[in-house]
Amino acid sequence: MNSHDAVQAYKNESIENAPPLKLVRLLYQAALRHIDTAARCNPADPSSAFIDALACADLVVSELRLALEKGPAPDIAGNLEQLYLFVETTLQQAMRERSASGLVGARNVLSTLLEAWTQVELDGSAANASDAA
Repeated sequence: MNSHDAVQAYKNESIENAPPLKLVRLLYQAALRHIDTAARCNPADPSSAFIDALACADLVVSELRLALEKGPAPDIAGNLEQLYLFVETTLQQAMRERSASGLVGARNVLSTLLEAWTQVELDGSAANASDAA
C-alpha cells in the first residue's frame, strides 16, 4: 500500500466512525470551502472552477436538507430546511447568472450554522465531562 492509499484509507475510516455532530460540521466546512473556492474564481470565465465549486456546495447543502429528521424537533427542522433552501436557491441563482454577488449571504448562513453546531458539540462535551467527574 502506498502512502496516498494509506492516507485515503485513514480519512475514510475517520469519517465512517465520526460522531454525527462531527459529520454535520464536516459537511458545513466542505460547503463553505466550495463557496470560498467559487468566490476566488472569475464567474465569467467558462474555464474557471466557479460552476463546479458551487455545484459541489449545492450538493452538500442539499444532502444536509434531505438528512433532516423532523420528528424530534419539527420547528427547528423546519427552520433549518428554510435556511438550506435559501442557500440552495442562492447558489443555483449564482450558477445561472454566473455571478458571485449573492454568495456572501449564503456563506453567512452556513458559517452561522457551523458556529451553532460547534457550540452544541462543545456544550455536549462539557456536559459529558462533568457527568464523568
